[in-house]
This record gives sequence, C-alpha cells and structure tokens, in this order.
Amino acid sequence: MLAYVFKRLLALIPIIIGLTIIVFLMIALIPGGTAVAILGPLASPDAVAKLNAELGLDRPLVEQYLSWMGNLLQGDMGRSYSLKRPVIDEVFERFYATSILAGTSLILCSIFGLLAGIVSAVRQFGWGDRLVTFFVLIGISTPSFWLGLLLIMLFAVEWQIFPPSGMYLAYGGGGILDLLDHLVLPAVTLAVGATGVIARLTRTAMLEVLRQDYIRTARAKGLTERRVIYRHAFKSALVTVIPLIGVQAGLVIGGAVYIETVFQWPGIGRMLVGAISTRDILLVQGGVLLLAVTYVLINLAADIVQTILDPRLKS
Repeated sequence: MLAYVFKRLLALIPIIIGLTIIVFLMIALIPGGTAVAILGPLASPDAVAKLNAELGLDRPLVEQYLSWMGNLLQGDMGRSYSLKRPVIDEVFERFYATSILAGTSLILCSIFGLLAGIVSAVRQFGWGDRLVTFFVLIGISTPSFWLGLLLIMLFAVEWQIFPPSGMYLAYGGGGILDLLDHLVLPAVTLAVGATGVIARLTRTAMLEVLRQDYIRTARAKGLTERRVIYRHAFKSALVTVIPLIGVQAGLVIGGAVYIETVFQWPGIGRMLVGAISTRDILLVQGGVLLLAVTYVLINLAADIVQTILDPRLKS
C-alpha cells in the first residue's frame, strides 16, 4: 500500500505542474495585460510600462513562468496590491475559514447522502424510497444561493435561531459555540445539493450489490438483515461511492465562492470575489491555485480510501 501511495504522489507532480501552467496563463493572457488589469483601463502608458517592468511582465512568457514557479517554490506568491500584504499570508488565512465550511459541508453531505441512499435502496418502491427521492430531487434542483437566502430569511430574520452572516460575533464570542452557531446555515446550504447526488448514486450502487449471489448466500446462512446490509452490501457499494464523494468535494469547494458571499463568510471564495472586483490579479491567482491543489489532494485521498476498501484496484 505504501508503494501504491508513493506512486500516486509521483503521478501528482505533472498534474500540479499542469495546474500552475493553467493558472499562470489564465492571468498572463488577460486582454490588455496584467498591468492594465491592475491599474485600470485609464492608466497612462508610462504607469503600465513601469508596473510591467516591476512585475517582470516585459520578459518572454516562458521566462515569466519559470520565475513565478521559482518564487512559488520558495513560498512567494507576490504581493496583493489592494491589501498591501503578501498574497500567501492572505490566502492561507482565508483558507482556514474555507476549510472549516467546506469540510463541514462535505462531512454532512457524505453522512446524510449515504444514509438516504441506503434507506432508499432497502425500501425500494416503498414510502421510504419515495420520500427520499422526493427530497433528493428538490435538493438537487434548488439553486444553492437561493436556498441560502431562504434559510437566512427563515432562520435568521423570521425565527432568529441562527445568525445571518459572518464567522463569529462582531462583538464578543469567538469560541467554538459561536463558530458552530454561525456555521450551521452556510454548511447546510452548501451540503444540500451534494447530498442529493451522493444519495442517488448510493441507492444505485446498493441495489446492484443487493442483487449479487453472495448477498443471497449471506441471507441463506441466517445472518440478520442489518448485518447483511451494513457489513456486506454497504461495504461493497462504498467502493463505488467513494470516488463520487471526491468529485463532490470539488463542487463543494467551488460552491463556497458564492455561498461565502451570501453569508459573508471570511473565506477564499469571498476573498476571490473581492479580488476580482478590485482587479487584484495576483490575489486571484494565489486563491485559485490553492483551491485547485486542494481539490487534487482530496481526490488522491478518495482514491487511496477506495483502494484500501478494495485492494484489487491497485493492479
């Protein structure tokens, strides 16, 4: 298993290099150039030329990329023009908040999606299956930003159960209970759509496994239905579902961009929206690169867990 993990880590190197190339070109190929994007369309040619020289943008593209990669390997992503601080400091500070929100949402959608899929498969064509399918379809079809606004209106404004925005109270608070209180609404909003997708695939995987001969044999041996489902069927179905959870992690991270804006959550998503509006290109570059690498690492973890559940996948 260690050899397999090492091999997968080596395979990540060209993927991450490819990500850096894409992110770099995304910024380098902005119409008008990065300097114009930073200074604005009304900037004088002298100011643009001065900033290009300062950032090294007057050099060939390949040389710019190699220089940028060299700085990146040393932990230097450049300096934010709007915040007047190193990009890497701002990005990792915001990543802490995003990881809490996205991580909680991923845990919620995984638990409830798996449970809903199992219930739906075990109660196929019954009321349990129909009820789960109904709520799953609503969850998948509901836009997350609209659901977030609805939850704020109901639970924050109308019933005043949870706070409407932020990560902590502006005055006082700051403890774990304060964080959890603010986390409920954005985490649930972000998890709803992914929960539906995971539930549907879990149902399909469970139904396929429950038709297998070894499941009938386990029942014939007198094993309880609970043990057949959770000890045998679910373990086999989970091998199919784990990669989807990794894919949903990317959707959760991507969804955090607008959910953080709706709930004023101080994470990378909200930072990117602000950086785009202020044309802080280097900050956008750093944030997008960190989110992309995080998604790749989560999928690596999902592949490793899948291989642990089914060692035959190593071959």
